[in-house]
Amino acid sequence: MTTITLEVNPEIAAAYQAVSSAEREQITKIVTLLLQNPKESDLAFLRRIMDDISDKAEANGLTPEILESILNDP
Repeated sequence: MTTITLEVNPEIAAAYQAVSSAEREQITKIVTLLLQNPKESDLAFLRRIMDDISDKAEANGLTPEILESILNDP
């Protein structure tokens, strides 16, 4: 990996500094996906991001049954 510098507003910088290393890894993955295939359709990009979020949720113990229960809870 190579380190790069991005210009962001102070709020984004503060938010980035406050997240865990695991969340920073996720941000790195998102930026990589964004820049890796700039011609990729927005829908395909969104699907890849959603898959990554789903994998993270499953790794943290969220099952489809638990998610359904949460979504159906009034």
